[in-house]
Amino acid sequence: MSVVKPVVPVVTGPDPASRTGVLRLLVIPFAIYVVWMILTSLFEGNARLFLSQDFLGIIVYTVVACIITGMIIPVYCLRESFVTGAVNLFQIGFRESRRTLSATALTSFACYLIVVLVLPSGTDRSAFAFNFLLLLPTAIASVMVCWVLLGTHVQAFVRSGGTVISIAAGSLVTAWLFCITSFAHSPPASLQPALVGFLVLGLVAAVFFFAVRDVYAASILVASGLALVMAGRVGISGMEAALPAVAGSAILAVLTLFGIHLYFARNFRTVRVPA
Repeated sequence: MSVVKPVVPVVTGPDPASRTGVLRLLVIPFAIYVVWMILTSLFEGNARLFLSQDFLGIIVYTVVACIITGMIIPVYCLRESFVTGAVNLFQIGFRESRRTLSATALTSFACYLIVVLVLPSGTDRSAFAFNFLLLLPTAIASVMVCWVLLGTHVQAFVRSGGTVISIAAGSLVTAWLFCITSFAHSPPASLQPALVGFLVLGLVAAVFFFAVRDVYAASILVASGLALVMAGRVGISGMEAALPAVAGSAILAVLTLFGIHLYFARNFRTVRVPA
């Protein structure tokens, strides 16, 4: 017995320059970004969570700031934009499993090589692995909010200017927005290097996402970058005690991303409706 997927036809949405277009493509996504930033600051930055590594705090931060606000709430906005034809599955980075596995494997290998070159000692690599797991939920939420949501919607807003302009605008805007997220995390020892690190990582991640269009590979890249950029903001004294909460939170975030991917894959398919 064959299973027929529900089909969501692509219709022409409102003009991006119209009030409705501005609201749907810019105001609502940016509002989600602001709320996510505020919650990240409250649950992680102000509490200096990554330094103290509070067991319960890590779980609460992951669920409230990363999963609910940074991953699930953007899905509603993406769903509405998908229905109106502003974005599609390719643009938001949810691809077929074979391509996702290839992109994820290649990205993981490239990040591993960089870590081996940058961190020659085994102790540093162990700390990096812990930081990677700790920051993976943050990385996934960052990719979902900054690029999957805001990046694609900025592109849709300036799409009339052509592919080059839309990608350039999406990359620059999202790189700066990602850079600003540095202020939401635990205060760094030195502000300027931290901002430069976040800006460089944001630019690299933006170009990578718009080139590869894979949310999983982008999340691995951002998590690896954050593990290096935010190394000074993560406490190392309580790693073993915090590991169960850190690993559990990382697994929960990844499973949520799988669920979002499955939701889009099962419920949406882009087709063109004849005029």
